Order: sequence, then structure tokens, then C-alpha cells
Amino acid sequence: MPIGHPSFGRLFRCECKVRDEDQKRGEELRQLSNLDAFADLTFETFDAEVEGMVDAYEEAFAYAREPDGWLFFHGPCGVGKTHLAVAIARAAMVEQKMSVLFAVVPDLLDHLRATFDPGSGTAYDDRFNAIRNAQLLVLDDLGTENTTPWAREKLYQIFNHRYNERLPTVITSNLDFKRIEERVLSRILDQRLTRFVQIDAGDFRTRSILPPHRGPRSPRR
Repeated sequence: MPIGHPSFGRLFRCECKVRDEDQKRGEELRQLSNLDAFADLTFETFDAEVEGMVDAYEEAFAYAREPDGWLFFHGPCGVGKTHLAVAIARAAMVEQKMSVLFAVVPDLLDHLRATFDPGSGTAYDDRFNAIRNAQLLVLDDLGTENTTPWAREKLYQIFNHRYNERLPTVITSNLDFKRIEERVLSRILDQRLTRFVQIDAGDFRTRSILPPHRGPRSPRR
């Protein structure tokens, strides 16, 4: 750079090096996400006609087209929260070309712990920064993690960073809010950033085996 230029005398990475590093981080996140194991969980295969699911489907579909802010799905087991979260992750990765990390929260913490092994080939700081700076982070089953002090602190650091930077984040949980750490919950429920979707529907895993409800029987005569 010429004398007088703001970057004169400064050392910084060239654009090609930055691009290569971004691609490397994106590939690492793709491998950690293991979305190939959820190939059948797409918007096309989601049954949005089930009572109580239309609003959740529409919110997820719109968010996948324009990931912005946070999206929080809350509801009981088996209502399709994970299906929608995976569908968002896949769509953002394929259609928006974003670097995406999808992880069940206990697995996310395991990804961090794995770097403590000297043979892992990945430094802890590199993985932690890749996770908290992913263009889209999709966290499934918040609250199911083993709540050690270390786990609570790492999750808080991730949520706090993404909250401050307003990075697109999708969260699912089936737990009572009292079981989610207050510091994290306060950020998730901030209506200036988060779209909250409460899902009230039946467990799809049991729909095909439970007999239909036919109402009360008439007394025999």
C-alpha cells in the first residue's frame, strides 16, 4: 500500500487465504452437523396439515428463506421441532450457501470436549470460534445437556456472543423454562431478537399406533 494509506505497514491475510479458511471452517461444520443422516427431514416431507403445526411450518419456511435473528421452537416431544430445525439447516446450507452447524446440544458440547484429545487435529479455540461464529447455528434439544459448571459456561458464552452479534440462531426445547439457565433464557426470550413459536400438537411417533378418539360411548340399553 502507498504511504498514507490506512493499511500501510499493516500485515493482514490476503483474500484468497481468508476464502480458503472460510471454506475449511464451513466443511468442518458440515461434517459436525452430519445432516446426511437426516436426509428425509425436509420441508417437502413435513406434514403441515396436522392440527397445531401450520404456524410452526410457515415460520420455519420463511426463516429458512431469510435467516435473520433467532427462532425458538418450544413444545413437547414428537411434535416435529427437530424436523423443522433440520429442514431450516438444510435449506440455508443448500439454497443460501451459508456455513451452518446443526447439533443436538449435548453433542455440541462433545464436539468441544473432543478437542481436548491431543490427537484430535483441531485446537479448542479454533472449534469454539467456528461454532459461535457459524453463519447459522441450529441447536436442538436445549436443556438435555449434562449441566456441569463447564457446560453451562460454554453454552452461555456461545449464546451471549451470538446475542450480542445478532447472529442467526435456531433453538428447540421441550423443557419447562425453569430448567433452562436464566442467563441463556433471558436472551432467547428477548422479543427484539427472537421469534417464539409454541407448538401444541400430538406426538407424531404415536399417531399411527394409538386408536382414534371416538368420544364417549353411549350407555348400553
